Amino acid sequence: MKLNLAQRLFLPATFLLGLSVLGAAPSADAASKIRITTTVSMVTDLVKQVGSDRVEVAGLMGPGVDPHLYKAIATDVTKLQQADVIFYNGLVLEGKMTDIFAKLARTKKFVYAVTEGIPEKRLLEPPEFEGHYDPHVWFDVELWALCAQTVVKGLSEFSPKDKAHFEQRGKEVAAKLRSLHEWSIMKTAELPKERRILVTSHDAYNYFGRAYGFQVVGLQGVSTVTEAGLADMAKLVDFIKKNRVKAIFVESSVSPATLRRIAKDAGVKVGGELFSDAMGTPGQMENGYDLGTYEGMIKHNLTTIVEALK
Repeated sequence: MKLNLAQRLFLPATFLLGLSVLGAAPSADAASKIRITTTVSMVTDLVKQVGSDRVEVAGLMGPGVDPHLYKAIATDVTKLQQADVIFYNGLVLEGKMTDIFAKLARTKKFVYAVTEGIPEKRLLEPPEFEGHYDPHVWFDVELWALCAQTVVKGLSEFSPKDKAHFEQRGKEVAAKLRSLHEWSIMKTAELPKERRILVTSHDAYNYFGRAYGFQVVGLQGVSTVTEAGLADMAKLVDFIKKNRVKAIFVESSVSPATLRRIAKDAGVKVGGELFSDAMGTPGQMENGYDLGTYEGMIKHNLTTIVEALK
């Protein structure tokens, strides 16, 4: 795992208690599943898809959790200590946990940022994020398919005997994601180009906008750490009125209060709740989609956006 200068500057000095006892976990028994700890639910879902029945995955961040603000707790140390392999998003998404991943990597533990395989030229670097890349790569389904290959790499390095199996699973997952990307393009085509303006709580949808042709406007920046001021709110209201935006959208992991106030001031409806930094609860169905899966989240989001803006 490599950390760039911006990431090192972002590292917190907190949550060091207990790290000294973390070492490389013993190899899993040949007959047991590979024990994996993940961070955000999108990474959890991806690892489960690639690992299939040969992995046991424990995710640290569930539905509605904002990874930008998440602070690790004592039980997280235990889960990380017991894991054979650790996967996280990277690109400073899990800002307050970056230090622990760096320390674990130095103990020769199997630690991987799933985004490490994405070419830098395909990453977005919004000016308001002060030198950091936008971490919300999962909203470009093609980019997320590249992340599956990092999962294949990590699982294969831990368990070389299963390399062929994981490589085959990786190909199957990539094919499934390509189909999802094609579906997303066709769904977007239902909406006239002039209506493809997406207004949300924070800039989590820049990759989505680039991939599927939307102009994306977030009240807050890429991270939710900085709160929006009155001037930002007034500016957004003016934008909505000027561009005759039909609906704006709240997010499941961000308080909806400010966006609802903006909708009222701008005279537009809230088109629905989107999932941004966390998926829904597994088994939570809406419009025929399981919101607790990556595919279900993508289809729910895009269907909600298209139908509200038509």
